[in-house]
Parts: sequence; structure tokens; C-alpha cells
Amino acid sequence: MAGKCRHQQGRGSAGVMSSSCAAAAAVVLCLLLLPAEMAEAAVYSLPPWTFSFKGNNGARYKAGDSLVFKYPKGTHNVVAVSKETYDKCGAPRLGVDKVLTSGNDVFTLKKGPNYFICSFPGHCAGGMKYMVNAA
Repeated sequence: MAGKCRHQQGRGSAGVMSSSCAAAAAVVLCLLLLPAEMAEAAVYSLPPWTFSFKGNNGARYKAGDSLVFKYPKGTHNVVAVSKETYDKCGAPRLGVDKVLTSGNDVFTLKKGPNYFICSFPGHCAGGMKYMVNAA
């Protein structure tokens, strides 16, 4: 009989579930309610972020996946930008575009196209740009 949840008769006609069974039921319910995407999100460590960057050719990304850009701190940055800024290798928009400079920068992908550039002068035009389409 061990391992079975039992109802105990409390005051009145309602049964009372033991606290260990209630806790187990709560854990199971939480696990069932987790979105499927959260369980399947992946982290991709990209090749070094340098000129003529190629990325992970052929990789299939999903919304919620993370990209890790690695480079020597102080030599580059990574900016999540709009398509227009990406196409023109333009300057980041203050307060709008996310600029990271740690050399170990992580971005979580949103559904659809995601655009990244290095905003140091001449770097984007030199090939430091990457577009990812996340399903």
C-alpha cells in the first residue's frame, strides 16, 4: 500500500489529501503546464565573431533558442538590429537596439528573422553581420 495517495476523513464530509500527495500532484501539474518550446530550446555557440563571419551554415533555429557570440572583449560588439539597419550596416538606435560587449554575448531568438551586426566602424561592411530565421 506504500506509494498510494489516501484521502483522510476530516471534519465534515470533504476528504483531505495527504500533504505529500498534494505536493506530488502539484509538481506533476507544473511539469505538464510547461510550454513545449521551453523544454526544447537549444544554445548554439557560434564560430568566433570575426570579419567574413559565416555562422552555423545549415543550422535550423527555433524561437527561444540562444546564440552565443564569442570574441576578444573590446575588439567588437554584437547588436540585435532591424532589417533596415542590418541591410545598411547602420548605427544602432539608442534605447532600441540591444548592444552587447562582453565577448561572450548571448541572444535569445524571437520567431522570424533576427538580425545581428558589429557596430564598430567598418566591421559590418567587412562581413560582421548575421541573419537567422527562427521557426
